[in-house]
Amino acid sequence: MMMVEGGQGHAQGAEVRLEGQTKDMRTEINGGSGKEGNYELKHVLQNPEGDGAALEAGNEEPVREEWSGKLDFMLSVIGYAIGLGNVWRFPYLCFRNGGGAFLVPYLLTLIFAGVPMFMLEVSIGQFLSIGGLGIFKISPIFKGVGIAAAVMACWLNVYYIVVLSWGLYYFYSSLTSELPWKDCSHEWNTETCRNPYEKPFNEACTLSTETYPCAELGDDYRDCKNSTSASSQAVFCEFVNNANSTVRLFVKNVTDPVGEFWEKKALEQTGGVDEPGGLKVELVITLGIAWVLCYFCIWKGVKWTGKVVYFTALFPYFLLTILFLRGVTLDGASQGLEYYLKPDFSKLTDSAVWIDAATQIFFSYGLGLGAIVALGSYNKYHNNVYKDALIVCSVNSCTSIFAGTVIFSFLGFMAKEQGVDVADVAKSGPGLAFLAYPSAVLQMPLSPLWSCLFFFMLMFLGLDSQFCTMEGFITAMVDEFPRYLRPHKEIFIAFVCLFSYIVGFSCISRGGIYVFQLFDEYAASGMSLLFLMFFECIAVSWGFGARRFRLAMHDMIGYYPSYFFVACWSVITPAICGGVFLFKLFTWKNIVYQGYHYPWWAHAIGYFMAGSSMLCIPVYAIWLWCTTPGTWREKMDTIVSPTLDLTEIRPKGSEAAALSKLTHL
Repeated sequence: MMMVEGGQGHAQGAEVRLEGQTKDMRTEINGGSGKEGNYELKHVLQNPEGDGAALEAGNEEPVREEWSGKLDFMLSVIGYAIGLGNVWRFPYLCFRNGGGAFLVPYLLTLIFAGVPMFMLEVSIGQFLSIGGLGIFKISPIFKGVGIAAAVMACWLNVYYIVVLSWGLYYFYSSLTSELPWKDCSHEWNTETCRNPYEKPFNEACTLSTETYPCAELGDDYRDCKNSTSASSQAVFCEFVNNANSTVRLFVKNVTDPVGEFWEKKALEQTGGVDEPGGLKVELVITLGIAWVLCYFCIWKGVKWTGKVVYFTALFPYFLLTILFLRGVTLDGASQGLEYYLKPDFSKLTDSAVWIDAATQIFFSYGLGLGAIVALGSYNKYHNNVYKDALIVCSVNSCTSIFAGTVIFSFLGFMAKEQGVDVADVAKSGPGLAFLAYPSAVLQMPLSPLWSCLFFFMLMFLGLDSQFCTMEGFITAMVDEFPRYLRPHKEIFIAFVCLFSYIVGFSCISRGGIYVFQLFDEYAASGMSLLFLMFFECIAVSWGFGARRFRLAMHDMIGYYPSYFFVACWSVITPAICGGVFLFKLFTWKNIVYQGYHYPWWAHAIGYFMAGSSMLCIPVYAIWLWCTTPGTWREKMDTIVSPTLDLTEIRPKGSEAAALSKLTHL
C-alpha cells in the first residue's frame, strides 16, 4: 500500500510510506521546488524522543491557551525579563567586578548574544506553539538542552525566591514609625556601630598625624596603594557606642546600622556554610508567603498571568524614578557614578568579569530556562516577534543601567558618609541591594512609607520573574505529558511549589547566605548557563538550520530577519559562549564569599548542581544516537537535522497549526 500526501509552501513534495518499514521510521521523497525532478531520499524519525509528547489515537488533547491580547504578552515578557536581575543582581555584579569595567563585556554580550538569543527563543516558541522541551523536535539529538533547562529552572525556582523572602522581611520591618536600621540602639548592634546620621563623618572622623604599617591598614588603603609605601596615615573615628563608651576606631573597622541590620538581624549570619545555625523562623514564614503568592499567580493560567503584570511590570519604574531623583542630588553621588561609568580596563584580564557579564545578560533576559520560549508559544502566530524582541531587549538593558545609576549614586553618598572608597563602602555580594536601598530610603521624608513601597516593589519584581520561570518549567512538563498533566495542572503546580519551598530551607538557615551563593554561582548561572546557551544556539542554527529558521520567521512576520542575526545565531553567539566558557575553565578559581573560603564538600555540591544540568546534554545525545537504528547518514537525517512534519509537532487547534503556510520544513 502507498500513501501520497502533498506538501505546501517551501516544502513541496511527496511522502511515501511502506508497511514493511519499522514503526518508528518513515521515508520521504523531497524535491526542492517540485519542478526540477531533483529528489532526495530522507529518513524521518517519528517521535524520536519517545511517546511522551504524542497522544494515542482517540484521546483528545486539552485545548492550549493563548494570550488574550498583545499587551499581555509584552508586559509579561517585560515583567519576566525586568526583575531582580536588574535591580538586585546587575548592581552587585557590577560592583563586584569594578563598576565601569563590567559594562564593557556586558554591552558586547548584549549586542552579539543577548538580543539574538532572545529573538531566537521567542520566535521558536511562537512558530511551534509548544514549550521548552517540545521545541527540540526540530533537532531531537539536542533535546537534552531542554531537559537541562528544566533542571536549571528547578534550581532557580529554589533559590531565586529567597530574595523575595528577604524583601518581605524588610517590608514587615518597615511597618513602624522609625526604621530599625536607622541607628545603633538595638540589641543586635555591636560596639563598633556608628550612626552616620547622628554626627557627620568630617566631625566624627579625623586623619591621624602618625603613620601605620600597610600590613595593618590593607594594600588598598590611601598611600598603601603605592607599592613603594610601607606605611600610611589613617582615618580614625571617635564616637559614643551603644554601650555608652567613647571609642576611637580605624575607619575600616567601623560598622554602620544598615549593614548590621542585614547581617545581624535579617540573616543572623554565621561564620560559614558548615555552621547552619538552624532555621530563621521569620524567613520560613516570608518564604512560605512568597510561594503562596507565586502559586496563585500562575494556577489560573496564562490569561490571568497576563493581567497580573499590568501592575507588576509598570510600578517599579515609578519608584525607581523617585529614588533616582533623590540619589543624584545627594552629596557624594558623583563619586559613585564615576566608579560606575569609568572603566578600569586592567580588570578585563580577569575571566570572572567576562563570565559574570555574559551570564548576567542571559540571566536577566531569562534565557536558557524555557520561560521565554513558553511565553512566546502563547502568541498569535503572525505576531511581529522581531519588533517585540528588539523592544523588550532595549527596555531590559536600559532598566539595568538605570537601576545601576540609582544604586551607585547612593553608594557614592554612603562612601562619603563613611569616609571610604566606593569599592569599600559595602561588602560585595547578593546583599548589596539590601544595603544600598535601605540607606537610600533613609534619605527620604517619611522614610518608613518609602521603605514599604520599595520592598513592596521588590517583591513584585521578583514575583513576576519567579512565576514566569515557574510557567516555563510547568509549560515544558505539561506540553511533554499533556494527557496526564494538563487536566491536573493546579495540583502539579502545588506539588512543585511545596517541594521547592522545602528545599529552599537550606538558603534561609542562619548559614543560608553561603548556600545561596553556591546556588547563584553553580546552579543556574555561570558556566552551566553558558554551556546550555551554546548548545541551544547550535541546535537551532545548525541542527534545525539558520536557513530554515529564516523561512519560519518569514512565514510568521512576512519578511526575513537581518543577516546580522543569522551570523550571530550561526557563528558569533556560539563563539562568545564557547570562548568565555573556555576562558573561565583555563583560569578557574573556586568561589570565595566575602573572604570566606568554602570547604571541599561545598564545592562538590556546587559541581553536582552544575553537572545535574550540563550532563543532560551529552548523555541524552549519546543515548539517542546509540538507540536510533540506521546508518550514520540515516541517523543524521532523523535525529540531527530531520525533515519536519509540522502538523505532528504543533498542538492540534493552535493558531500555528491553522495559519502557517508551512506544513513540512
